[in-house]
Amino acid sequence: MATEHIPLVDLSLAFEPGPGRDLAVETIAQACRDIGFLIITGHGIPEPVVSSIENSARAFFSLPQKEKMRSRTTSGFRGYAPARHDALARSRDVRTPPDLCEFFAVNRFDDPEAARRAGLRKGRELFFSPNIWPRRPVSFRAAFETYYAAMERLANDLMRLMALALGLDENWFEDKIREHVSNLTVNHYPALTAPVEPGQLRRGAHSDWGSLTILYHDGLPGLQVRLPAGDWVDVSADPDSLVVNLGDLMAAWTNDHWVSTLHRVVIPQNRRENRLSIAFFHQPAYDALIECLPTCITPGNPPRHRPTTSGEWIQSMLKKTID
Repeated sequence: MATEHIPLVDLSLAFEPGPGRDLAVETIAQACRDIGFLIITGHGIPEPVVSSIENSARAFFSLPQKEKMRSRTTSGFRGYAPARHDALARSRDVRTPPDLCEFFAVNRFDDPEAARRAGLRKGRELFFSPNIWPRRPVSFRAAFETYYAAMERLANDLMRLMALALGLDENWFEDKIREHVSNLTVNHYPALTAPVEPGQLRRGAHSDWGSLTILYHDGLPGLQVRLPAGDWVDVSADPDSLVVNLGDLMAAWTNDHWVSTLHRVVIPQNRRENRLSIAFFHQPAYDALIECLPTCITPGNPPRHRPTTSGEWIQSMLKKTID
């Protein structure tokens, strides 16, 4: 069941004009203003696409550490990173012990031409490098690529609905996200067999960095969102639903009319088993200019953030978080 604090949005009638779309747009607008999180159903992602990547990821994370390390990331954007690799709370300038999370990340730049269109040039080779694919399990690459493509389509649909929710033409974001640099990351939280350091979490309190995040998780407790009043609440969801939250770039784009909310992954009392989540971090094109949307400026509310680019922002966040 969705938490009472996070709105539920049924998208099954949202992709064609009509009352179903109008209701979805209205609910999205309210959720993005109030908390920056929503839970979606009717998203159209087939269950086998989800189960395939989940099963492949679990098989990979169960491999011996030595074998996993053969796919170790060199950039933070591709390949495997062991637990204690980074600490997300440091993106908010909060010093914490490294997070108890290992992950595997992929992008869409195995195709050099796609990388060139998206912004590859001298000095950016590491960011636009090809993926690092493990040898085992054999299903891994196909499962990740299929899920990534499904998330691309869903993110495009969501950005059109969000444009309408902001009083813009539904295609307003299209040229800013066509050559997106989104990352797909599977987070694995290994079972805990030893005491943790003071203040150490599976994922420290952070906000996401891009436009929006689409999250599937296995239903086990741990994910929490901080409400505007400061309380932390658990986020749970039905098996066929996905959690969507805004990132910092969307908050800046909307002049803080919409919010990017702190969240974390805690270690629930007496629940130390492994946990898995799959996050699609939607990120606009590397050179997309992020400046206040025209519908979010009024004479009494001028732009609050200096213009930046998608790539400049994401690189600055990465530097803060990696050990």
